[in-house]
Amino acid sequence: MIFKKLIELTDEETAALLFRKSDFPDVVPQVMEIISDVKSDGDLALTKYTDKFDEARVGKFRVSSQEIEAAYENVPQDLKDHLETAAMNIVAFHQEQMDRDLWMTEVSPGVMAGQKIVPLRSVGAYVPGGRAAYPSSALMTVIPAKVAGVAKVVVCTPPQKNGYINPLTLVAADMAGADEIYKVGGVQSIAAMALGTESVPRVEKIVGPGNVYVTAAKVILRGSAVEIDMPAGPSEVLIISDYTADPEVLAADMIAQAEHDPNSIAVMVTTDEDLAIAVKKEVEKQADEADRKDIVKKSLENGAILVATDMEDAISFSNAFAPEHLEIVARDSMTILGEIRNAGSVFLGNCTPVAAGDYASGTNHVLPTSGYASTFSGLNTDHFVKKITIQQITKEGLEELETTITALAEAEGLTAHAESVKIRLAKK
Repeated sequence: MIFKKLIELTDEETAALLFRKSDFPDVVPQVMEIISDVKSDGDLALTKYTDKFDEARVGKFRVSSQEIEAAYENVPQDLKDHLETAAMNIVAFHQEQMDRDLWMTEVSPGVMAGQKIVPLRSVGAYVPGGRAAYPSSALMTVIPAKVAGVAKVVVCTPPQKNGYINPLTLVAADMAGADEIYKVGGVQSIAAMALGTESVPRVEKIVGPGNVYVTAAKVILRGSAVEIDMPAGPSEVLIISDYTADPEVLAADMIAQAEHDPNSIAVMVTTDEDLAIAVKKEVEKQADEADRKDIVKKSLENGAILVATDMEDAISFSNAFAPEHLEIVARDSMTILGEIRNAGSVFLGNCTPVAAGDYASGTNHVLPTSGYASTFSGLNTDHFVKKITIQQITKEGLEELETTITALAEAEGLTAHAESVKIRLAKK
């Protein structure tokens, strides 16, 4: 982990932090091969790769109603209650994101313009799984799609070695409103949803987190076969703090981020050198005590604790970093927030851990990483709709626009465009 003043960062250190490397190019040949196999062999390819990568034989890929019922019986009631609590908050938050379905306004006399919102017909949600359960990702991907009005939400998630989906993930997907759930993961599932197979239907858009192979498949298939939400890489957090922050709390959040993956990144930028020293000591202590300490310690090598000259420098660095998760723990947190341009999701104050957004506060945890927060938004209801513009013009309104339309059309050499206006106005 880098520990120094922000102004003392070398060009190499700055580049390592701001331009996070991806293994994407390394996996492209293998991903392309799997996509090609799924395109040509359909379910046979899904069976081959599920056996190879998940060491599972699933029989029918689509989850049956009996399997869903059995999953509900196998999940403790308290966990089902917690899923319902999280789901309610996620629904409430995403309902607030919805725009009016249809609106029109008079932009000038006789000229009405507006917009109609139309949900996508089908969406595929990828939920990581296999050896671990990620029910939160099922909630985060399916719920906003259903809130947006998507008619058919298809979930693909890797099976366990026993050929079944983890019951907790299955319950979450069903509770969220998934219409169809399939026992297939990895690149092969992305290809299946993008291209269609005998079992898995083709969808219009694929959303959800995944490893570098899944991300590569989404990016490769984007445009030619399907739309996607955003590229994604290792998870990350950046913390902006001052003397009001609790060092034990900040260290805990850096450790929480680091336990995701050896490639995860945790960075803190503070205006208080004493806080930086205290956080460093706490990070080292908590890393030794972490259940996943091997992963944590490897991940922490990617991160940094930096001391900024002032808050302006800290904010500038954060905007350049464009973090997936941004914590602001400072006396003037709202003022600082006003200066933030690039972040996937923001967490304010000592009592707002990233874990709250990961699971239960209602905001979405599918977020842009690797600096993509400078141009991409986190998953939201807009990802699941199309916005169609509308216009209606009276003859009087067209008369007012005639000279502007015809002059610009003729300037572009499109005389038929100009004529389409003149012919209307020539009629009595």
